Amino acid sequence: MSGNKRYNAVVGQSGGPTAVINQSLVGIIEAVKQHDDKINRLLGARFGTRGIIEENFVDLTDLEFPFLERIAQTPCAALGSTRDKPDEQYCKRIFKVFEKNDVHYFFYIGGNDSADTARIVAEMAQQEGYDLRVFHIPKTIDNDLRVTDHCPGYGSAARFVAAAVMGDGLDNASLPGIKIDVIMGRNAGWLAASTILAKKDESDAPHLIYVPESPLTKEQFINDVSETYNKYGRCLVCVSEGIVDENGQPWSKKISTQMERDAHGNIQLAGSGALGDYLAQLVRTEIAEKRGEKLRVRADTFGYLQRSFPGYASLVDQAEARLAGKTGVEYACSDDYQTGSVAFRRTGNGDNYAIECFRAELQDVAKETKPLPAEYINEKGNGITEEFREYVSPLVGELPAIAKLP
Repeated sequence: MSGNKRYNAVVGQSGGPTAVINQSLVGIIEAVKQHDDKINRLLGARFGTRGIIEENFVDLTDLEFPFLERIAQTPCAALGSTRDKPDEQYCKRIFKVFEKNDVHYFFYIGGNDSADTARIVAEMAQQEGYDLRVFHIPKTIDNDLRVTDHCPGYGSAARFVAAAVMGDGLDNASLPGIKIDVIMGRNAGWLAASTILAKKDESDAPHLIYVPESPLTKEQFINDVSETYNKYGRCLVCVSEGIVDENGQPWSKKISTQMERDAHGNIQLAGSGALGDYLAQLVRTEIAEKRGEKLRVRADTFGYLQRSFPGYASLVDQAEARLAGKTGVEYACSDDYQTGSVAFRRTGNGDNYAIECFRAELQDVAKETKPLPAEYINEKGNGITEEFREYVSPLVGELPAIAKLP
């Protein structure tokens, strides 16, 4: 970029929303105000890249506190989201709009697929000879972006899920039976694993946790549930929506062969209660009927509430999401970087928890997911280790205090 001329910037939001995605948006807005020597106007693209090609922009430059603070505290994508995946022709349309509006900075807030979109746009800009600085601002409740220690949005979703399972466990203890909770997580079990925080002693829920990284057979599921019920007179199961069988095939494929896919090829799982219903029916036919007992069997699919519940965001998550947005602008306005993704490195844990930001290459973050490490899964593949509790606790913060009668 030549001389001291100021250029315009575009920010968009993409993929599944989170409770703190607008913290990152506000972080970008605040940082742009601090770099008005390089950035003239900040345009928000309504519904991501689609808003760019349709020139559906809102000027964010002059928004002021306290309105920005209310936006920051509002869950889900204030600009609207998209799952469009740009190809060569799509990118050429983007560059025409950027050129028309004198845009040479592009910030894209999103997860794996959004990082891939940012990579495609950056590479195409280079091929087309269009001077564009592209920075991906991370977010995903799945916590499965590579390189980074954790992702903005995850801590808040984990806090909600852990508290929900804590309450559900008390419900299950009040009216004993077998309960199945299906948690988001198509390819990785980070969110389902966070339900371990609901467990204060051995008899507390969740009694069983299943994640995609540990294959689960029908026989193991039935045996685990049966043994747990025999031991406690009840059983609460938390299961990732993306669990796989012994052949690595998603259980969802066993249930339905006509499940909807998005533009990136991802199966739509969260809006369906099919997996929970299927597992509940397994319990009825393979445990209750064979025992000749009438068991109380229920299933819930937590669905989109996990990522959009207002007023329950983690304080750490809120602060780090805003930091990610600010840092992306800092990188883009420096003379050192043309593209990249903001990532976190943990520098302290427990009471001394702390992070620092660093720049990751887009190609190292894009598309692929980071699985839950094997050391966080117990040997039987039906629970989560205490090491994971140490990892996730600082991201979630305090949960409600509860007590049980002796």
